[in-house]
Amino acid sequence: MTIQLYDLVGSDQSRPFSPHCWKVKMALAHKGLAFETIPQGFLDVPKIENELGKIIPVLRDGDNVINDSFRIALYLEETYPDKPSLFGGPGGIAHAKFIESWSQMTLHPKFAVLAVEEISEMLDGADKDYFIESREKMFKKSLAHVSEGKDKVVEGFPELVKPLRHMLKSQPFIGGESPLFADYIVFGAMQWSRICSATQFLPEDDEVMVWFNKILDLHGGLGRTVSAACDN
Repeated sequence: MTIQLYDLVGSDQSRPFSPHCWKVKMALAHKGLAFETIPQGFLDVPKIENELGKIIPVLRDGDNVINDSFRIALYLEETYPDKPSLFGGPGGIAHAKFIESWSQMTLHPKFAVLAVEEISEMLDGADKDYFIESREKMFKKSLAHVSEGKDKVVEGFPELVKPLRHMLKSQPFIGGESPLFADYIVFGAMQWSRICSATQFLPEDDEVMVWFNKILDLHGGLGRTVSAACDN
């Protein structure tokens, strides 16, 4: 039975944008595992797999249903040990947990400023109403006012990713000579912004963007199957 991945979309089902779902898609491709995606809107998520969903992504592999991108990656590593490793051992799991924390606490809030108003424009109907209400409650301001902070985010972004840029001068991937799940964690955040926001957050010749483009090209160009917002 083909692995199924519940994937977050807006009104255009061909443009899935969840950073966490992208982590899992890259992990599945890394493992060489065939999968199919099941598009879901925001209000569909709590109903997934008899309300197991709550959060997305959710993966079904036969009788096994797992949610949360990191838990899914661990499941894939344990269930398919003969496939290329996502972590390279226990130390890599601990390493990836740090990268996940750094990404969610440092990158995600900045990308949210860049993308949140544009995400609302990718939705319609009840999903759009839910998204605007919930995000304005979270930010405690209108989405238009959130977007007023874009210039400041772009100005500070090169310094924000300075440690990553410094590391990439001595090795091609966060995982070392080849990518690991840690790479897909950061990639997922940047892919989220690439798909949803037309705002360029780094120049193309920045070492971090060179790395990002390498990840976009991996696994038959999986990351490029959805075009950038600036190209639409």
